[in-house]
Amino acid sequence: MTATDPALTALAQGWCALSLLHGRIEAQIERALQTGHDLSVREYSLLDVLSRQHSGEGGHLQMKQVADAVVLSQSATTRLVTRLEDRGLLSRYLCPTDRRGIYTDVTEAGLTLLEEARPTNDKALRQALDEAATNPELAPLVRAVETLRIPA
Repeated sequence: MTATDPALTALAQGWCALSLLHGRIEAQIERALQTGHDLSVREYSLLDVLSRQHSGEGGHLQMKQVADAVVLSQSATTRLVTRLEDRGLLSRYLCPTDRRGIYTDVTEAGLTLLEEARPTNDKALRQALDEAATNPELAPLVRAVETLRIPA
């Protein structure tokens, strides 16, 4: 393949369209969450991921799993956890079976904020997708997003 290969160009164009759609969605959600709840998209995502933990076997996530779920490095995730812990939205404690492990749970205040912010997130997502659907280059991607059925 060369830099002028039509397949490569189409692939690059598809990637640019996907990146554009992601950026628009994230920016719209970011504005809505910041304005309404003083939360960033990453903070909301972290609260959401951690709120899905359970006390059963394999129910608590290791920091690497959390980092993968919120698409951040482990060090960035740790800093984010610390910021939310300082705000009283998360708490950390030692794993009862492995003293080297540290678990992170969402506090009651964090759960309340998450539930208050969820409709804002969903509305901003819907608005961003509706706006993107009017762009012929982004419309196929919007349809693809709308038809995905991936378990949380």
